[in-house]
Amino acid sequence: MPVRIPDSHSTAGAAYTYIVRAASCVFGAALEPIMSFTQPPASAHLSPPGVSLPKVTMPALAEMKRQGKPISALTAYDYPTARLADEAGIDLILVGDSLAMVVLGHENTLAVTVDEMLHHTRAVHRAVRRALVVADMPFGSYHGAIAEALSSAVRFVKEAGAEAVKIEGPRVELVRALVEAEIPVVGHLGLTPQSVHRMGGYRVQARTAEAARRLRADALALAQAGAGAIVLEGVPREAAAEITAALPIPTIGIGAGPGCDGQILVFHDLVNLTFAPPAKFVRRYADAAALFRSAIERYREDVEHRAFPSDAESYHLPARQAMGAAAPDADFDSDNAVVNRDAFEDWTN
Repeated sequence: MPVRIPDSHSTAGAAYTYIVRAASCVFGAALEPIMSFTQPPASAHLSPPGVSLPKVTMPALAEMKRQGKPISALTAYDYPTARLADEAGIDLILVGDSLAMVVLGHENTLAVTVDEMLHHTRAVHRAVRRALVVADMPFGSYHGAIAEALSSAVRFVKEAGAEAVKIEGPRVELVRALVEAEIPVVGHLGLTPQSVHRMGGYRVQARTAEAARRLRADALALAQAGAGAIVLEGVPREAAAEITAALPIPTIGIGAGPGCDGQILVFHDLVNLTFAPPAKFVRRYADAAALFRSAIERYREDVEHRAFPSDAESYHLPARQAMGAAAPDADFDSDNAVVNRDAFEDWTN
């Protein structure tokens, strides 16, 4: 629906002009007429210093492997965390089915649905400018006929903005079909969480020479089928390093040692928001749980002691207008012009 800009000589037009001018003071540039004041300009989302602007693509990951440049990857499930990861220079952002556990509170990854994954992938896609956005295909979405799996994968690309999908296991024919349909694929081998019941829990895989050989053969088969990268999870570092050296495509490790072409962690593990002991391979870089808990407790205490909100955090009637008195005629050059003028004054001071 087109937005009608009020005439500058009308009452509404005067108000509109005031808002635009105030907003321009905040953002440092004139605003386009159709911009919502609550939405910052696109230029506000900038790449971090030292990070190249070109979009990360699947071929770009292959070039990073060729050049020996490590690939950074991280999960994200919503706009704020995806934006932070992107602005920090993360190369690949995975909307993982770990969403089921770390966001939705399920016991494992099996319960999350296609619709839930689509919902969160959309949010991540809106936040990202540079990183490659990969969406996990959840359990049950690709375990039947290839045509059904292809239909689900198309939804992730078409409806949610995913730039690649990730599937678990050595599903060579499915990978080939997806690639033929122009959908980039990231494989996932080793400890595959959707196979938790078959594996009898989250156990390290490929611990024998024969199992390591099978893992290497599966990885090569996925690469030959067209997969653009492979996640190796929960395997001995020696096996992961050998597979990495043998593959023409990048490997992304999680619990697979330092020999992979890149590394990925779950965002909530990284910042201690999982409420559970970390796996051996997790390094916690911050304690967000302690930070959030402290902030929430301080807020509760301030409310209980009537220390929040303060007078400075409150709106006021104009000094010349007493409570119950008739409101003066609207004058958009006066202090009564905009309900949240106090906020404008705070921003422009």
